[in-house]
This record gives sequence, structure tokens and C-alpha cells, in this order.
Amino acid sequence: LDVDNTLRFHHGKVPLAGVANWVKRMKQSGFRLMIVSNSKKQDVEFFAQMLGLPYQTNCKKPLPGGLKRACEYLQLNKSNVVLIGDQIFTDVLGGNLAGIRTILVQPAQLETGRAFRIKRWGERPFRKRAFRKTTML
Repeated sequence: LDVDNTLRFHHGKVPLAGVANWVKRMKQSGFRLMIVSNSKKQDVEFFAQMLGLPYQTNCKKPLPGGLKRACEYLQLNKSNVVLIGDQIFTDVLGGNLAGIRTILVQPAQLETGRAFRIKRWGERPFRKRAFRKTTML
């Protein structure tokens, strides 16, 4: 699971509405969940502990190394893993490069920083195509 704008607002302190309950239901159903984030440990650790989830930080998505380490930690073959995230050029591309299926979700909020605005602008044509044929989560 990506964290920022997927499970919480960007660098937020608490889960988005419904996230804690969803995590609980998924774990009860036997799914193994893990946070994989490009953020630093201090930005993710407390949040992950709040949800009772293991985590990998400094994953450097879209590079596949962090995602491969997460699969090893969870003792799962990449064919049994899916990455859920809000960004095409980090989460989806990273999953593809690691050979992991992905689920693209709408971001919880749009970031205002210049780098994020440029990334989101570049994602537009891909998002339109992705969400035209699928159900948004």
C-alpha cells in the first residue's frame, strides 16, 4: 500500500475515513498488508504502527527494489501481490517494473507543490484512459 494520498492526506497524521476499518477487514480476511513509501521512516513509522502494518520506507519508487524487498518480507511471490497507490509515475510504473499488478486510486487530495503539479499534469491522459474503463475505488 502506498501511504500519502492513498491511506492518508499527504504527510497527514491520521488515516482517511474508512481506512482503518478497511485495513482491519482485509487482515481478518487473510490478506497480508504492508506500507511501501518513498517517504522517510519518521514520516511513516507512527502511521504504520497506528494501523498495525509493517512498512518499507525510502523505497525509491518507481525503482523496483523496495517493492521486491516488501515481497520478500511478506514471503509472497510477486504474482500474488498487488500495489495500491495514487500516482502513475511512482506506484503504477514501480509495480510494472517489479512485475507486480497495480490498482490506481484517485488521490485523496491534489498536492500544490510545483513538482506534484507537473507530475499530475503528465498523468492526465493516462488517468482519463484508466478511469474511463474501470470503477474508481
